[in-house]
Amino acid sequence: QIYTHRHIFEQEGWHLEVTEGGGLVYNGVVYNEMKGATSDPDDVTFHALDRMLFPDTCYSFESGGDPRCIPDLTYESFLDSHSRHYSPKNAYVILYGDMDIERELAFVGERLAGATHRASEPANPLTLQAPIRAPFTRVEMATAPENAAVALAYVIGTAKDRERVLATDVLLDAIAGSNESPLKRRILDADLADDFLVTVSDGELQPRVIFMLKGAHEGVADRFRELVEQTCAELSRDGIARDLIAASLAQAEFNLREQDSGHYPTGIMVSIYVMSSWLYDDDRPIDYLRFEDEFAHMKDGLDKGYFERLLSELVCESDHCAAVELVPCDTGAAAEEARRLQELRDSMSEDDVAAIEREVCALREEQEAPDAPEDLEKLPQLTIADIGEAAAEPHTALVEAPLPCIAHELDARHIDYVYHYFDLRHLTFEDMPYVALLAELLGKLPTKSHTAAELDTLVELNLGTLDFFCETLGREGDLGFALPMLVVGTSVLAEKVEQAARIPQEVWSETLFTDEARISDILTQRRVMCEQNFVNAGHAASVARVASYFSSASKVSGAMAGVDFYLFLKELLSDWDARKAGLFERLASLMPRVFATENVTVSFTGTPEERARFWEAGGTLALSTGVVGDTRLVVPTPTPRNEGFQIPSNVSFVSCGMVGAPAEGPASSIGTWRVAQRVLTYDYLWNEVRVKGGAYGTGFRRTQTGICQFWSYRDPGIDPTLARYDQTSAWLDDWDPTPQEMDGYVVSCVATHDAPMKPRQLARRQDTLYFCGRPAGWRDQVRAQELHTTADDIRALAATLAPLGDERHVCVFGPADALAASSVPFDEVIELLG
Repeated sequence: QIYTHRHIFEQEGWHLEVTEGGGLVYNGVVYNEMKGATSDPDDVTFHALDRMLFPDTCYSFESGGDPRCIPDLTYESFLDSHSRHYSPKNAYVILYGDMDIERELAFVGERLAGATHRASEPANPLTLQAPIRAPFTRVEMATAPENAAVALAYVIGTAKDRERVLATDVLLDAIAGSNESPLKRRILDADLADDFLVTVSDGELQPRVIFMLKGAHEGVADRFRELVEQTCAELSRDGIARDLIAASLAQAEFNLREQDSGHYPTGIMVSIYVMSSWLYDDDRPIDYLRFEDEFAHMKDGLDKGYFERLLSELVCESDHCAAVELVPCDTGAAAEEARRLQELRDSMSEDDVAAIEREVCALREEQEAPDAPEDLEKLPQLTIADIGEAAAEPHTALVEAPLPCIAHELDARHIDYVYHYFDLRHLTFEDMPYVALLAELLGKLPTKSHTAAELDTLVELNLGTLDFFCETLGREGDLGFALPMLVVGTSVLAEKVEQAARIPQEVWSETLFTDEARISDILTQRRVMCEQNFVNAGHAASVARVASYFSSASKVSGAMAGVDFYLFLKELLSDWDARKAGLFERLASLMPRVFATENVTVSFTGTPEERARFWEAGGTLALSTGVVGDTRLVVPTPTPRNEGFQIPSNVSFVSCGMVGAPAEGPASSIGTWRVAQRVLTYDYLWNEVRVKGGAYGTGFRRTQTGICQFWSYRDPGIDPTLARYDQTSAWLDDWDPTPQEMDGYVVSCVATHDAPMKPRQLARRQDTLYFCGRPAGWRDQVRAQELHTTADDIRALAATLAPLGDERHVCVFGPADALAASSVPFDEVIELLG
């Protein structure tokens, strides 16, 4: 329809609008998305590197469009590009799953038969960039001073070099994958920046590796490049410790065998691997699915200088590289956009302005017009009748063991997963941020038995993962309940399951809090990560903050991971010399109180035989006893408020929430609310906040504690979005779906409920159900509620949302000018960075 409906281009790309004061603004979904993307210092730095590395190819361009250039894109150019690229003739089709392959191939073949290009001109060619040693480049960006950065990039080879890309990943993990790796340790000790990261960017025609300083100090660019290349030259000449490479090989091989990204289903990951080679060579569709021979060859080269030669070629002898420095400044894209719009407005007559207003009205009319029934009928759709019985929930049970143990006997392909849950309700609320610091530090510091570097190698050689993290569980309908836990998770090949018992207990019983430089490095890195998340995922931060206005569980979570934790950490680091001694003492005193037999539950996923070997090796896991005491966590009463958090961004993240009184009858069920979430997110909010408002994303959810939450992602406005949230109840009260639409929402909701899960994810879900006290068959009950939800049930929820305009509380992460222009009566506006 883009060829006959110009308004689609204006909606998704860009268009002009007239403000209440008679000025002009740009709006458009992708335009606002890219304003958000180019507020990310990493994105700006990486794009600058690509411009220098690939000046003659498509990689020199920002794939999503530079916001400064998007308003120059014409409708005709857009159609030309689409017609030359988005054609069945250019399609790659991947089938994955349990299917009748001949039937599916026939189906695909029938629909692609006779496909032709719409355009007479061919697609833009994808060519190789000739090697180039690009000159050093400085890029200015309006951002916080903490976001100063320096980055070096070296091209690895081409997408056809599968083993070289794999080996580079292994090599860089060995020399820079942790704070104790030799290159990263050298950079951190040189005190050039807050953090140092290494990234392998593959899945492209010419993969590259990027070395990056974050929070770079002034004037360190030349020293950084010199130190990286000097250290790489020393390592390639003198040799890399064999156990480091062996550990990184073991870790990489484990990850490839496990195929658990934590984000995507297996089929999606397989498709991504396939396209990493197939896109660039039609004869090589499965190169990136194979790794056995490549690992055998790498292992054979361990004692033959394989990785040392690779490092020398990659960095020391590179003829295709670039260096970029990102320099924060006071003015940038926002000021340039304002100037451009003012010049445009000054050049317009009143008739020109009126024409823009008429065009926006026409766009709104088309956005609000329902889809034609004959068009909807063209879309294939499942119905509720197509849904079969739910798969049986795998059996889980408490079993006899030296400590409380939940057993999950799942098929995990000879990988065991062990989670240790330590209940923190015997600590004080003031202890919570310190427990979060423990989780950040453990596994990265020396113990009585190993140096930090030795421990890092020991973990990579023997375990798939060793993670320490905090989580807080709530309880349905109980805003005052909070169950905070420190969780220690491990994954391990079944033949090494004893190490899943031995290594974690060494960490929690022997860690030394004596190396203040390492501790400072780790906590500074966590601060940088928090700041980056506020800019890139402000919707998650803002919606979590809203929940803390009402819920004790969310308030505790915020103290260990949210805004409150960040402010605590920032203050701690700003007064480091005065507070570090007291910090180390407090952390050491917390250790035996957290890691105690009285407050632990162990979850084991694997066979009974493997579980027996784990307990035989672990016993009571070297945990303390008799130290928990009678203290019970007292959470300060949550306080509803309106807050603004200023971040260096060109767009906002707008969240609000309220406690919804449950309606009477079936409409109050969890299953019905889950269907309602999809209705509101993908119908009302999608059309109002995204399509009309220009935000790149939006959504609604009702937590199981009863909080109704709205959020937007990379949003050009604040007040218009909140006004649209406030109209939710009225819209829902009038909502009248067709039977096909209702089926679609129910089917998609049940599909999410029934989606297959990796063994690790399934075990974690069952653990959560156990700790929340869910009865047997609870998920089946929720699924049945979803299946039997009617339009009347959904409309009945409008009464719950009716008080939203009066009772909602708001949290916005956004730029200073947007917060200042908003009519929201903020109780406080806090500058997070700076």
